[in-house]
Amino acid sequence: MKDTTPLLQSTDFPAIQRDRVDTLQLNLGYLCNLACIHCHVAAGPNRKELMSRTTMEDALAVADHLQVGKLDLTGGSPEMNPDFRWLVEQARERGLHVMDRLNPTIMEEPGYEWVGEFLAAQRIEVIASLPCYSKDNVDAQRGNGVFEASIKALQTLNRLGYGMEGSGLVINLVYNPLGPSLPPSQSQLQADYKQLLGEEFGIVFNQLFTITNMPIKRFGAILLSKGQFDDYMSLLKNAYQPANLKAVMCRSLISVDYRGYLYDCDFNQMLGLPLGDQEERLHLRDLLSRSGPPRKINVADHCYGCTAGQGSSCGGALSA
Repeated sequence: MKDTTPLLQSTDFPAIQRDRVDTLQLNLGYLCNLACIHCHVAAGPNRKELMSRTTMEDALAVADHLQVGKLDLTGGSPEMNPDFRWLVEQARERGLHVMDRLNPTIMEEPGYEWVGEFLAAQRIEVIASLPCYSKDNVDAQRGNGVFEASIKALQTLNRLGYGMEGSGLVINLVYNPLGPSLPPSQSQLQADYKQLLGEEFGIVFNQLFTITNMPIKRFGAILLSKGQFDDYMSLLKNAYQPANLKAVMCRSLISVDYRGYLYDCDFNQMLGLPLGDQEERLHLRDLLSRSGPPRKINVADHCYGCTAGQGSSCGGALSA
């Protein structure tokens, strides 16, 4: 499956290799009901790219072939893909652990009232975006009314059992900084979130994930327009922590775009940097004739975002 991709820029980021594959992260499309300023996908209401059911079938076949245990569903808003429920049901029938990177406001949109009950019935791990416990900060980053809609959705998920002791229904929240700065201590911020959301709104959750904003796509363009790009890159490089290399998510994950092409992470996907620095992009179907993906991981300067400070991954901080 030949394709041309941008040449990888030179970088002094250390070479790393994949240890294993336990997660397929599927980007189900760039359609979203929001257009957040920090979004590295540049998702929004006018995006048309959506993963087809055929590509989902390829992903399930690869999960079987490689004995992958987890599907990590992202977007856009994954639930806006018309085959979202079909994919989740098929994955759960296979015994796969499924994570849904939920934009909670989708549950308040007409036509998506089913989302909460469906996720609970399928026992899906929810990873919900709530970039701050402050209404002003959330609305500044994501749009007016987003905080209120998010709170209502999280309260609904709590009523369905999410975050409740003994329910087995896991809900983790995601924090992104408002601008070009590193996230604060994840453990301290989690304590603040739990106290304030609990006292003011009765909301409970399992963990808070702090994620560094990547200087690519929409956020990268904003940095460039404000003359802040070089300073932000310097911040990331100066905060580099070698110990974080052993835990970066690309060591155990493959990212899949809506067409089925493969990348080392979601950020490389957005930059068009192919899996393992291959000359030709690999597709899901290519893995069915291989024992596994390339061990080499394609790196560039934005990788400093995952290794700066306490580190950053789709599962939050990499170190205390």
